[in-house]
Amino acid sequence: MDEALEVVDVVADSGLEGVVTWALRLVGLLVLLAGLGLWLLTDLGLLWIPAVLLVVGVVLLAAPSVLLLLAEFA
Repeated sequence: MDEALEVVDVVADSGLEGVVTWALRLVGLLVLLAGLGLWLLTDLGLLWIPAVLLVVGVVLLAAPSVLLLLAEFA
């Protein structure tokens, strides 16, 4: 966890936090939409694949904000 906060701190110091945040949010949105698409539009017998994609998408949408907030307080 310390290494992740160090990376976030370096990114924040370089002024690229906006680009990295939006890139992770875009990837998270795409993964979330892929999970929803698999769940709603296909006949998959394994429901854990769309569920995992949905959880990963939500985590990627929320993670940049949480990591930058933790880096500010650390």
